[in-house]
Amino acid sequence: MSVYDKLKELGIELPPVAVPAAAYVPFVRTGNNVFLSGHIARKDGKPWVGQFGRNIDTETGKAAARAVAIDLIGTLHAAVGDLNKVNRIVKVMSLVNSTPDFTEQHLVTNGASELFGQVFGDKGAHARSAFGVAQIPLGACVEIELIAEVAA
Repeated sequence: MSVYDKLKELGIELPPVAVPAAAYVPFVRTGNNVFLSGHIARKDGKPWVGQFGRNIDTETGKAAARAVAIDLIGTLHAAVGDLNKVNRIVKVMSLVNSTPDFTEQHLVTNGASELFGQVFGDKGAHARSAFGVAQIPLGACVEIELIAEVAA
């Protein structure tokens, strides 16, 4: 099944690439690697604001991370033109806006990781880091960046 068939089956419509909020580009391709800049969680077109351990729970965070993953897939599509050319999601780094006592950053990030597995199958299995941080730009609850290997 093609990646696009899987997206359709999941009811996912890819968004356009977001305009960077600062001095950077949404992605850089070098050789067969594509590096996607961090994407923040958005809900209804606005930053999905919150801090884990204070006013947002883990299950809601998984949904936020899944929303980020959809945006990342949209940017990856823009970078390579055809998602079926993705050989592997190599690395995901997730920043989770957390209080010092919140310890479920890894579970929040599963919202993105699980979607990559659903969409790309075995090619979606990746190395990953999930960090708790004191704040994310615009007060967003989650920010995720991604590295993918693509066909030439």
